[in-house]
Amino acid sequence: MPDPALQAALTERYDALTTSLRDRVISFVLAAFDSLGSYRDADAAAFIERVLPVVLGAQQQMGAVTDAYLSAMIADMLGGAAAPVGVQLDEALRGTPPEEVYRRPFVTTWTALSQGKSFAESRSEGRTRLLSITETDLQLARTHAARETMTRSGRARFFRRRLGGGKNCGLCVIASTQRYRVENLMPIHPGCHCRPEPIPGDRDPGQIIDERLLEEAHAAIAAGTGASDRGGRAPDYRDVIVTREHGEYGPLLAVRRHEHTGPRDVPGS
Repeated sequence: MPDPALQAALTERYDALTTSLRDRVISFVLAAFDSLGSYRDADAAAFIERVLPVVLGAQQQMGAVTDAYLSAMIADMLGGAAAPVGVQLDEALRGTPPEEVYRRPFVTTWTALSQGKSFAESRSEGRTRLLSITETDLQLARTHAARETMTRSGRARFFRRRLGGGKNCGLCVIASTQRYRVENLMPIHPGCHCRPEPIPGDRDPGQIIDERLLEEAHAAIAAGTGASDRGGRAPDYRDVIVTREHGEYGPLLAVRRHEHTGPRDVPGS
């Protein structure tokens, strides 16, 4: 049987390590962006040369920490010794060269300037995009490593998403009531801080694994839309939250009515 105290300690340590890693990398990347002068091509090239090795190193570190955490969790849940062997993540987690990805904040800045926006506003838009890119890449490192570790173990068939500390968006709250198969990446969205967590045993627990939280989601939907259907097994969240396939992120949590990009829709810049 799983040891709740050990699992809580493992999770607390994992959350502390990954939060610290994320905060340090984001602070470094944003400070490097803020320190630039004109934000022209030469500045973009210098920024990428300085920042990219740190970001790629942080992705590998996120993968290693995730591998160690999940290996220990699976060992505790199912018996045996934790045996992390490490993961080697592709530098292009999005399927796009990272040099191209980290040039995009500059394209955003230049586009805003071409639209007549002030330099300060244009730089702010570029900075916001950089923040989203960096957060998303670290989360992709987590999800890719988690899939590799859980698949490699051969002892976990299903997992759930555990909400991050602090505030969580409605997309993540609703998705956390579901179970997922280990061969699939955990759906994310930009800014997502959830973590994958294996479900003990190899028996399918069913699609809904947290009825109480789903009921709360029903109530929130009813409050926001004036309608809710608690009686069926096609609950309201299916009309609100969907998983789409993003051209770079992979599975992406989205609101059904929103447009999204597919594999052919992601622009080169």
